[in-house]
Amino acid sequence: MPALILGPMLRYVGNTEATVWVEVDGACEVEVLGHTAPTFEVEGHHYALVYMTDLAPATRHAYTVQIDGECVWPEPDSPFPPSVIQTFDKDATLRVAFGSCRVSMPHEPPYTLTHAQDEKHGFEIDALRALAMRMRGQVPDEWPHALLMIGDQIYADEVSPPVCAWIRTRRDTSQPPGEELANFEEYTRLYRDAWGQAEIRWLLSTVPSVMIFDDHDVHDDWNISESWVKEMRNKPWWHERIVGGFMSYWIYQHLGNLSPRELHEDELFERIRNSEAPEEFAGHLRRFAQRADKEPDSYRWSFYRDFGDSRLVVVDSRAGRMLANGGRDMLDEKEWRWVEAHMRGEFAHLMLGTSLPVLLGHGIHHLEAWSEAVCAGAWGSWWAKQGERLRRWLDLEHWSAFGTSFKRIVDLIRRVSTGEHGQAPGTLTILSGDVHHVYLAEARFPRSKVRSAIHQAVCSPLRNPLGARDQRIMRAGWSRWAGVLMRSISRLAGVGRPDVRWGLCHDKPWFDNQVAILSFKGLQASICFEKSVPGDATQPHLEAVFEYRLDKTNAD
Repeated sequence: MPALILGPMLRYVGNTEATVWVEVDGACEVEVLGHTAPTFEVEGHHYALVYMTDLAPATRHAYTVQIDGECVWPEPDSPFPPSVIQTFDKDATLRVAFGSCRVSMPHEPPYTLTHAQDEKHGFEIDALRALAMRMRGQVPDEWPHALLMIGDQIYADEVSPPVCAWIRTRRDTSQPPGEELANFEEYTRLYRDAWGQAEIRWLLSTVPSVMIFDDHDVHDDWNISESWVKEMRNKPWWHERIVGGFMSYWIYQHLGNLSPRELHEDELFERIRNSEAPEEFAGHLRRFAQRADKEPDSYRWSFYRDFGDSRLVVVDSRAGRMLANGGRDMLDEKEWRWVEAHMRGEFAHLMLGTSLPVLLGHGIHHLEAWSEAVCAGAWGSWWAKQGERLRRWLDLEHWSAFGTSFKRIVDLIRRVSTGEHGQAPGTLTILSGDVHHVYLAEARFPRSKVRSAIHQAVCSPLRNPLGARDQRIMRAGWSRWAGVLMRSISRLAGVGRPDVRWGLCHDKPWFDNQVAILSFKGLQASICFEKSVPGDATQPHLEAVFEYRLDKTNAD
């Protein structure tokens, strides 16, 4: 009988629908709550996505996983409660957990395996593991209803020691890409390493997860500029890296973002049922991945999820960038229209997920805006070359480094929050990661009659804290003097002042491993940032750092 390799992962959950994803080591039929799905094969790996469309609303269903009639989950003598599917209850308090940047490293004490470039810096306690350990002692009514993993679920360019050792058995790591991932096969091993630990497996079997990629899921600085893309495509190892990245992302992350209806509207997913042989579908998927790289507008990775009268719209701000012929846009026009359409509606609360923050520290914001202008030739060709070097060195690649896109997303937020784009939600919260520090900022539009409370919430990292030097840089980016200085310099490059104003809701950012929990009940909304702390050797836990009412503004 085939064995369960990874999962089960509870992915989509609605009022009456749910999907459960698994990886197994052979062809078989997978069953969950009386619903079955055959596996599909990709280059020797076997997966199944079981979907259910007839669950009772507002109910909790403990479930098992059976392979060809034999129960394989839960594992014997599991210390965790049964895995459950909890369909949405409109009368319950909605809790959405989120975070980003989770490097896969050993979980055993003392948690101090170091970055190569910083001998004094460790990865510390995994916030997701601490969340799982807390949930084990809670009643299910206190568990999150969704987990948004908003970028860098894996680090293709910073693999764990076990994966690195495995890679060395396969190829010569003295040759590029060295000890980084090279292809689809190596991606499958890294996903197994990242999500295969017991506490994480149970967490992902019980809390529905939604995901979007960021640069480290493929490579640091992925799609930062057109010249970067051209340079990488000239490297002999890059083609298999990027194809493997897209292939594995579609299987391990993107499929679970889709509802059962959307799955059947997905042309590639429908090919699973129509392919006559495993190699036929694998060929389709490989060609799809090649096209996704070369034609960013060929597929939409953005998606949305509804929770009663609250909506989460997750925007791909990485893979769909339009960079050809000197262009710089986060999204193609078709995807922009999709985002605008799905932010329209009657929602009590609207969450906009994007791995890259829209609102950064003011010094960093103006530095990125200056960088884009200089790279485009505002100060001449010599400065343009230096600007590109600086852009890559400092990772100047967020929304503020895509000026046209920044103005468009900010204007969309303004129109939504003033009611020009339909009924204004009570709260509009931008959820982001990437920058390895944690903060909450309130946004204002001085010349508009805003009806929504608007905030930028950033929770990064789940597990990959910055070293002391980088913490100082990020902290300085929020200082008043850095904002004034870089605003003056950006003006000299012809950059105008943004229409939106923003400021922190607290004194300074935090740099611990953290997870954030948003809570919604009626018109009320709040957020709590919690950092992971060691506890004893077997029981890490979470400690609240900052709590805030999102439905109130500073003017209230």
